[in-house]
Amino acid sequence: MAHPQIALSGLAKLRSSLAGAVLQPDHNEYNNVRALFNGLIDKHPAVIVQCRNDADIAVSIAFAREHGLEIAVRGGGHNVGGRACVEGGMMIDLSLMKTVSVDPANRRAVAQGGVTWGEFNRATQQHGLATTGGVISTTGIAGLTLGGGFGYLAGKHGLACDNLAAATVVTADGKVVRASEDENPDLFWALRGGGGNFGVVSSFEYRLHPVGPNIMAGAVVWPFSRAEEVLRFFREFAGSSPDEVISMAAVGHAPDGSGVKVAIMGASHCGPVADGERILRPIKELGSPLFDSIQPTSYCDLNSMFDATYPKGMLYYWKSNFLNVLSDELIRMLVEAIERCPSKYTGIMLEHWHGALARVPQDRTAFPHRRDGFNLGLISQWQDPADNQANIAWTREWFTALEPFCSDARYLNYLDHDDAGDLAGPFGANYARLAKVKGKWDPGNVFHLNQNIQPAKK
Repeated sequence: MAHPQIALSGLAKLRSSLAGAVLQPDHNEYNNVRALFNGLIDKHPAVIVQCRNDADIAVSIAFAREHGLEIAVRGGGHNVGGRACVEGGMMIDLSLMKTVSVDPANRRAVAQGGVTWGEFNRATQQHGLATTGGVISTTGIAGLTLGGGFGYLAGKHGLACDNLAAATVVTADGKVVRASEDENPDLFWALRGGGGNFGVVSSFEYRLHPVGPNIMAGAVVWPFSRAEEVLRFFREFAGSSPDEVISMAAVGHAPDGSGVKVAIMGASHCGPVADGERILRPIKELGSPLFDSIQPTSYCDLNSMFDATYPKGMLYYWKSNFLNVLSDELIRMLVEAIERCPSKYTGIMLEHWHGALARVPQDRTAFPHRRDGFNLGLISQWQDPADNQANIAWTREWFTALEPFCSDARYLNYLDHDDAGDLAGPFGANYARLAKVKGKWDPGNVFHLNQNIQPAKK
């Protein structure tokens, strides 16, 4: 798509109205800012606005609408589908909005939309507090929370969206509003799982919980020859886990790029270390691991444990679905899929969703998937663009093969760029209500570069 022609006078006026910066393709920072987590995404905005405050966001929205520019909003830029960037439109970049304010007495934190979970956790852990956040520290708080927000504290304290107490939103018409249970409650309901459909969320207020300073957590790696045994053990361990435990398992490749196939189990216990040591001990006793890092660790270190496995700029293509059952037959198929995998970086991940996140009524928030079970992720990643076709084909082929084991529920934050038509999967029975909220707050569908909810007509 060719970039639209924007008059220099218009850009000059935009610059003069902002506390932040305006970047065009000839700017030396343009390529750095437009680059996202997923190196497979290569979009070129006509203009990037690096916002500093709510007023900058409102001015940017007005300018984009006046000039017919599609709007993409970047928080952390971690979405695998690349929805934080746009070809030929405007990227509203929040990555300079980094303030985190912690109120330890009331166990609350307010964080701006450009904050990552690593930055958020460093601020709250100064006070021995945390809230449910992403499993990768470079993930932005904004996208993760708006899509639901699974993380290491989800079993004990619910999803990130369940811990959201309020949000500041800049709407399609440039108004700055607060959303909470008491103010604009319809918008607040929709923000908790409805994605970036309703406006630009410039700040998030979270409830915090005592965590740490050390908790029991880590990962154990076994030879690939034991993969089926490890996954069956994971199924049994997860089925008896208390709320304090979040566990995951994977079959794939060692993160050092050697191409060695392995089976992995990661787990954390957010309560007292002694309890965690006792409860996680069976993982360590499975025997003969290649690597075992389960030990007392800080919550911040846990949050960055898998960062090196998912580096920025790698080529990614994901498929994900909640499972109906983690059967022996499915386990055998997961192992076979990795045996036939074309990339030495790819893995298949299983997350155990349970506890507090599953006890929230389905209609309490926009996020509808409230049940114990397992989330499946085919996490394809590779380095050479010449391998795009082979890796994407492998992912699609095996995702189709695994469909008989899958439910109709899908996690919004794991959907790739070609999952845009699947609305029942992420939103379920809450879709009709979301469409009404969309019709009220964004009737013109200004914010549509997302898992898009069509605004209901009044």
